[in-house]
Formats: sequence, C-alpha cells, structure tokens
Amino acid sequence: MSLTASEIVSALTGLVGGANVIGDSGRMGAWLNEPRKRFHKTAVAVVTPPDIEAVQAVLRWANDARVGIIAQGGNTGLVGAQVPLRGDEIILSLQKLDRVRSVDAAAGVMVAEAGVILENAHKAAEEAGMMFPLWLASQGSARIGGVLSSNAGGVNVLAYGNARELTMGVEAVLADGRLYRGLNALKKDNTGYDLKDLLVGAEGTLGIITAASLKLFPLPEDHETALVNVASPDAALDLFQLMRQRFGARLNAFELIPRIGLDIQLRHGMLDADPTASASPWYALIELTRMPGTAPGALQSGLEAAFEEELVADAVLAESLADRTRMWAFREQMSECQSREGASIKHDVSVPIAAVPRLIAEGSAAAEKLVPGIRPVPFGHMGDGNIHFNFSMPVGADPKAFMAQYDEAMHGVIYEVVLKLGGSVSAEHGIGQLKVDLLRQVKDPVALEMMRAIKTALDPRGILNPGKMLGPV
Repeated sequence: MSLTASEIVSALTGLVGGANVIGDSGRMGAWLNEPRKRFHKTAVAVVTPPDIEAVQAVLRWANDARVGIIAQGGNTGLVGAQVPLRGDEIILSLQKLDRVRSVDAAAGVMVAEAGVILENAHKAAEEAGMMFPLWLASQGSARIGGVLSSNAGGVNVLAYGNARELTMGVEAVLADGRLYRGLNALKKDNTGYDLKDLLVGAEGTLGIITAASLKLFPLPEDHETALVNVASPDAALDLFQLMRQRFGARLNAFELIPRIGLDIQLRHGMLDADPTASASPWYALIELTRMPGTAPGALQSGLEAAFEEELVADAVLAESLADRTRMWAFREQMSECQSREGASIKHDVSVPIAAVPRLIAEGSAAAEKLVPGIRPVPFGHMGDGNIHFNFSMPVGADPKAFMAQYDEAMHGVIYEVVLKLGGSVSAEHGIGQLKVDLLRQVKDPVALEMMRAIKTALDPRGILNPGKMLGPV
C-alpha cells in the first residue's frame, strides 16, 4: 500500500464526507468483531456510503489507488470473508443502503438494497401478503448483500432453494466504479451469460452487490410442525423420503438434531421447557406449509403412516405458536449451545442426501478414534444433505489445549470422509479466508483456472476482497 492511513482517511472523507468515514480503530469494533472471533486484523478505515453514487466513487478511487476494499453486510459471516485478512484494507459497509425499493405481489418480486436486514425484508414481504422464504438464525442482523454474496442457505432450502435460486437479478458496482444494472423480474431471459449467478456467491470478489430483485411466494395460511423421535440417521432418511413422497414442495423443512443438543440446552437453561415428546437418540424437526384453502391435519396423517411403517417411535405436534417457536428455538440454538460446553470444532459440509447417515457414522467414528471422549454434535438440513458436523471437546478437557492439538487434524479427518462420499467442504458458509487453502486442495484445477480468469477480467488490480476465496491471484 503506497498511501498512508491518514491519506486514505482524508481521501475517503473528501469523497463521501466525514460522517461516513471511521479512521479510529477503537471505533471499528462493530465491523471487526465477527461471530467466531477467529480473525483479528484491523482495517485502515470503515466507510459507510450513503448511496450508490458514493459506492461508485469509493470504488473508482480505490481502483486507481490500488487499495483493497472489503464489502460488508451485517458482519454475520462465519468464514471471515467480511473482515480484514491483511490489515491494510478498507471495510465498505452497505448498512446505509437499506431501502426496500418496491414490492410487487402480483409479479412475486421485491427489490431490496444490500443493507436491508433480512428480517425487515421478511416484514416488507408479509405486509404485501407475500413471503420471502430465506430464513437464517442470524436474520435479525444479516443483510441482503451479505446473504447473497455468501449464497446463504438456511432452513427452507428444501422447498425454495438457496439465495442464488431466490435471486432474479442484481445491481452491483464493479471494481472500476461502473454500475451493472441487472435488476429484472424476468423468469426467462436467455440472452447470454447469467451474470447474476456469477455475482451471487462471489463473496464480494467480483463486484459489490448494492441491490437485488428477489422472488416472493404466497404467504402460507399456517404451518404444521412436529418434533419426531427417530432411532438413527438411517431412520430419519427413510422418514424424509416418506414425507417428501407424500407432501412434495409443501415439505419446507426437515432438520436432524441429536439428543446431545437437547441435553446441553436444558442443562444451561436455554429452553423454557422440553419441546420433545420423550427421550430419543435423534429427533427430526419437520414442517409443512399450509396454503389457504387446504385443510389442516396433513402432517398428522403423514406421521400416522410413519408410525405404521415403524419409522418413528414418538412425536409431538405443535398446537400453538409458542410450541412451534420452542421447537425452532431448539434447532436454531444448536450452534450457540456448544459454546456453553467449552471449545468446539465445526464443519459446514454437504453430501448426497442418501449419504448423510454414512457421513455421521463414519465421521463420528474417525473423530472418536482421533480424540477419545470427543462429543459429536451433528445437526442440520437433512433434506438437502447439509450437515453442520460439530464436535464439542471431551468433558473436563482444557479448551485451548484441545483446539491447539486437534483443530486442524479434525478438519482433515472429517473432510476425508466428506470427499469420499462425493460431498462439499463448504455447503452454505462460503470460503472467505478460512478455507482458501482447502479450496485449492479439493477444487478441480480447471475450475480454479476458470475462476481466476474471471477474477482477473472483472478485477484486474485485485482490489475486491483481496486474498479471499482464491487467495492471491
């Protein structure tokens, strides 16, 4: 970096005004302190442009000055894509671009700026009698730009797809400040490369998404939700296949949760009551959407069929909003609850759905062989093959010693199983700075060459999220 920090702050202040620039590292905490607390570099400055033109001005200047720019939404990412890698970058926060520009219920489209908090996008859709079905545990702070840049998944991927599938078009500022005006509401547009799909999931390495046109769906009349006792992941797979055959697209969630997660949450007072019917080694959280004009009771009927086929041992249906909220709290607190038990090693992986039981069995056995007493806590989206394969340290272990000795080794053990089963080492959290080396090891070399060529074409000076995803290009 040829410019000093004070010169960068001065230049940014001249471009967007002092109220939109933070140069004091002591005031950058909200932008630097990411959820996993794994990345600790500071930034030269944080800039919060108030409009699209300001974003363009910052990018034009940064490209000329060869200063790295990190786009940031709600700072909820788990792989470090949204925070500094080197310490000489600028964080460009999209938080002030927070308008829902339009909601067209008839067309099923909402145009939202990158800084719109996901929960506010839900509310805007619901006010129009529609639904934006991307649901995350961090929806109260995650922002649309970050959600799209990481191609986030969530609990409704089974029925509605991930962020890329829910995006119809994007508006984005390129590295040299040009504005790509790709917002559209067309279900069919066969006019060349799909640039939207290129930018969604690129983690801010190819352009900075400033707005998107998002798919909306009719608002369900209600949901039917149940927590079901299953003997094993194999039994859960059989149950999932039965539910999918009976309900098709109405089956919007099928989450697998181990008993250890319930024990931890009850032990630490994270649930006001046990949401399950009875003790079981595994649970499946199942949810159907009930559209207007359809009679209730479909899930109960489906579970009765499952009982007849001896796929389930017990179940409880949500009879109120409080019941449903408690069931989902049990699922959504699975990652958080592990912090109450000390250190944990986490993996966001996916395999073909039919291979989920093998992943859990073989991965757990390999981990327990490496670390006697380790506690496997695999949970997640059984319906799309995305399992958050986490491990809590053995009871009584020293957290720092556990992480120092086993963090890297455990990843190697689990990724070996994942790759053997034809899976992915990053299902929905992305690459960021955490998995750069891993991507080089597992990605097809030709695919990597293509990705680098695209990066070079769109960001020849390498200013956009430098070092992330592909590493130095």
